[in-house]
Amino acid sequence: MSDLKNIEISLVPLQNLGTWCGGGTPSKQVPAYWENGTIPWVSPKDMKVEHIRRAEDSITEKAVKESSTNLLPAGSVLVVTRSGILRHTFPVAVTDLPVTFNQDLKALVPNEGVDPKYVAFALRAFNREILNQCSKQGTTVNSIETKELLRFQIPLFSTEVQTRIVAEIEKQFSRLDEAVANLKRVKANLKRYKAAVLKAAVEGKLTEEWRKQHPDVEPADKLQERILAERRKAAGKGKYKEPVAPETSGLPGLPAGWVWAKSDQLFSFVTSGSRGWASYYSETGPAFLRMGNLDHDTIDLDLSDIQRVIPPKDSEGTRTRVTPCDILISITADVGMVGLVPDNFEEAYINQHVALARPVFNVICVFLAWFFASKPGQNQFKALLSHSFTAGITDRSASCFPALAG
Repeated sequence: MSDLKNIEISLVPLQNLGTWCGGGTPSKQVPAYWENGTIPWVSPKDMKVEHIRRAEDSITEKAVKESSTNLLPAGSVLVVTRSGILRHTFPVAVTDLPVTFNQDLKALVPNEGVDPKYVAFALRAFNREILNQCSKQGTTVNSIETKELLRFQIPLFSTEVQTRIVAEIEKQFSRLDEAVANLKRVKANLKRYKAAVLKAAVEGKLTEEWRKQHPDVEPADKLQERILAERRKAAGKGKYKEPVAPETSGLPGLPAGWVWAKSDQLFSFVTSGSRGWASYYSETGPAFLRMGNLDHDTIDLDLSDIQRVIPPKDSEGTRTRVTPCDILISITADVGMVGLVPDNFEEAYINQHVALARPVFNVICVFLAWFFASKPGQNQFKALLSHSFTAGITDRSASCFPALAG
């Protein structure tokens, strides 16, 4: 393309590129216009692609003859001029076959020598400028002012140069598509590898050699005794209920020094967020953590989109406030997404779609969070879907943990 740098550029109004026309909708009250239709009838919902090869709806030849719609030849350019999508995008497509279209679109049948693909690429390139300069003001539905659109200018070259530009764009886009496909494959492979590493970690395989080199570490049953002792001490007299030991008959074997433990043994506090916090939303204030801040593939909180609140002064504000080392878990819709509250985290609260599980000993919170994110942990969440999830965490879940997170 370096030899095209010195070519003089001419700016041409869109109205000079060919014949423009509008579309229409055949009456829905006339079955003969729609039943067994063979001619694609394009509306904004079909304009999510760069080339129109089909449409969700089709009409008959009778509808074309007796309604306000127009039949376009292949190689026409369609643009959306009335739709909510115009808030942020100006959809453009080239027809690869004859089509009709509705009144929310405008069509250009290019003059001889005007490449429709080039025009489409140019319109996409000037997407933002068209929306800024040609949008109607004060309409209930986002719209493009046709007169302003037809006055909008794009650079035009000879037919040969247009063809070369299109070919170069398509070549570069093809390379980008290939690169995206490769990235997706790499991402999928990394996700499988990460899942395998997590599974090996919580089953003890990942630290097998380390344990051989450190045979004198505290066994997990001793750690469990200390955890239970800490729970009894924190609960005080008359308030403590001894957790029931897990049923291990159906569970896989563990390495020497490991034990199975129920979540009820490991957590000092489990709760879920409160409903009705929308009235406390604010532009400033503490963070309000929701499902969108959790993920399946990591225990790090996603802080790219944080809702802010001014929390209530009652007990609900106290109960749902997070502290460092709390494990957060989604409990509705996409169940089992996990997030670990880091040290020195800002004041934050959870909504009703998130459960909070607070480990007795902070030293094991990272391991427990990764266990929940691992396949064995996710499988337990799936098994609990038919039960109350908060009760499930407290009474039914099982988790294995090592004496040291090695």
